[in-house]
Amino acid sequence: MRRQQSYRFEDNESTSYALRMNRRFSRVESGADLKDYFDRGDIASRENRWNFEVAWEVANKVGGIYTVIRSKAYVSTEEMGEQLCMMGPYKEHCARTEMEEMEFPRGNPLLDAVNSMRSRGYKIHTGRWLVDGNPQLILFDIGSAAWKLDQFKSEMWEKCHIGIPHLDIETNDAIILGFMIAEFLEEFRNLAVTYSQNNELSAPRVVAHFHEWQAGVALIVLRTRQVEIATVFTTHATLLGRYLCAGNTDFYNNLDKFAVDEEAGKRQIYHRYCLERGATNLAHVFTTVSEITGYEAEHLLKRKPDIITPNGLNVKKFSAIHEFQNLHAVAKEKINEFVRGHFYGHIDFDLDKTLYFFIAGRYEFGNKGADIFIEALARLNAMLKHEKPDTTVVAFLIFPTKTNNFNVDSLRGHAVIKQLRDTINNVQQEVGKRMFDTCLRGNIPNADDLLQKEDLVKIKRCMFAMQRDSMPPVTTHNVADDWNDPVLSSIRRCHLFNSRHDRVKMVFHPEFLTSTNPLFGIDYEEFVRGCHLGVFPSYYEPWGYTPAECTVMGIPSVTTNLSGFGCFMEEHISDPKSYGIYIVDRRYIGLENSVQQLSSFMMEFSRLNRRQRIIQRNRTERLSDLLDWRTLGIYYRQARVKALQAVYPDYVDELTLYGSRNNLIFSRPHSEPPSPTSSRHTTPAPSVHGSDDEDSVDEETELKELGIK
Repeated sequence: MRRQQSYRFEDNESTSYALRMNRRFSRVESGADLKDYFDRGDIASRENRWNFEVAWEVANKVGGIYTVIRSKAYVSTEEMGEQLCMMGPYKEHCARTEMEEMEFPRGNPLLDAVNSMRSRGYKIHTGRWLVDGNPQLILFDIGSAAWKLDQFKSEMWEKCHIGIPHLDIETNDAIILGFMIAEFLEEFRNLAVTYSQNNELSAPRVVAHFHEWQAGVALIVLRTRQVEIATVFTTHATLLGRYLCAGNTDFYNNLDKFAVDEEAGKRQIYHRYCLERGATNLAHVFTTVSEITGYEAEHLLKRKPDIITPNGLNVKKFSAIHEFQNLHAVAKEKINEFVRGHFYGHIDFDLDKTLYFFIAGRYEFGNKGADIFIEALARLNAMLKHEKPDTTVVAFLIFPTKTNNFNVDSLRGHAVIKQLRDTINNVQQEVGKRMFDTCLRGNIPNADDLLQKEDLVKIKRCMFAMQRDSMPPVTTHNVADDWNDPVLSSIRRCHLFNSRHDRVKMVFHPEFLTSTNPLFGIDYEEFVRGCHLGVFPSYYEPWGYTPAECTVMGIPSVTTNLSGFGCFMEEHISDPKSYGIYIVDRRYIGLENSVQQLSSFMMEFSRLNRRQRIIQRNRTERLSDLLDWRTLGIYYRQARVKALQAVYPDYVDELTLYGSRNNLIFSRPHSEPPSPTSSRHTTPAPSVHGSDDEDSVDEETELKELGIK
């Protein structure tokens, strides 16, 4: 059991002058917002200011950073326009669908720099990224510079004393890409200076933003070559932190005790760690995505971040608040269809009283909190049996792992259910024809005449086919090496076998959801919309896109105070639970207490009636503005401004409210609490006028029902 954490972050002084709401639904406006700078690069062009953003996952879908760069592209181009350019490696299998190739316009220093690099033998692809905003792209073909790898490594050793093993292909690729980008940026700056002088423009100001250690190589080269370019480096998760947590280390209690060089050497990543640490300490401005990752970087990378740059999303706002409730109801019915097929022969529970919980992400059993989720579900199962035996929870665990195709029993269940539905539909049509003919002759239909013996025989055959002696399977696939699989081992230990008496049913789906999935037939976003609660009790989560995605879709979620998302919500919301954000303490209390807290949160959610869940979803969806890139993109702008001022002291930015976004606080909503355990008059009572339907709520109805004028 992990000991109580003995450290705390410094209190955020900005909360002392937090804004209090004067608008209904506890919504506030910020003083500084990135939308204020949406001029498509007009100001940047007049200031001759250029911004380059470099990442391994630009137009190259590999992991979470791809989501960050892609989702931020729209607000970045709205702010910087043609003064922005994104750079990364050219991966043909991704670029074919992600990129529209085209050349830069004549008279542009970008075109001159590209042509100069091509004259050196480098293959460079230019164009636009086919995402919202269509930012300019420069992708470098690593293979075209592979012949210079030894020269690049030699320079890295001579100037930085960092040696790269010959057999580490990923690092070799990062070295080649880094030197190619550094040479391009150096050439671009020289050409931009000449171009500015010839056209009587002010001196160019160039800032380059690098994401993660792979892109950090270019930053190191620029700084060691003393190129006059402002640099920003962002780490989304430290290399060493990921490795240490993957080894079941008591990470946060020992952060200040790790011998970082020795630990990196043990894991054979010392050269990568040196590149990451070098980029961190050479950057003019260093940022991380959350306070918790900043604390980690301070100890492992030996530099405290200058600015925290939280990750955002492109939030799609609906014209009416009931629209996302409608989407929830439609998606939930699709999940109901899966449940009918998966649990055929054991549907002794009411789907109208069934709640869908889920956890999803990379298969990092401990880091993602799947261990305490399953343990808490076992306790929830016992509590539901005792207190609410008519309520059922179906818990989905979506972690991609190696499988040997679909479980035959799962596929058979869906076939049996389809046969039953087709038979019932045929019988309905026949009964309808007989009823019509009987009424046409002026007679009242008789039940015995309508439903004939052969119809009953067909129905009975289908019902007998639905019978089975075994319990519904826990997994939808045949998992390879299932006896050593951590999820299945934990489920066996907790005896969650989907028996008739269990009020918590388990479904382990070991691959990501797509619309072509033969069992679900829905993609991940639609699945999330159909669920009632996302549970992400992570131990190591630098940010946490999964709970953020739940929030913008109006789905309540469970997170922790060891995830960047959880820390962000604690800072900006006075009472997160009232907005459907349940934050488990995994930082200051022991593991056993964290499990108890998680099970109590899930039980508390299970006690809510349908009306209360609708109200809570409305509140959760209102937080989407807080997670929009239009809101959070201001931090990236602040980082660039700070870097520019470090290199160009005469640069003055119009952004006067530096850091003002920290005073955005969502206070406790007037209608809280939503729990029926409270007897106060503000507790919403079940509706008596038929408005319990999932799609029948809007803002005015909620206000009236909660007694708020």
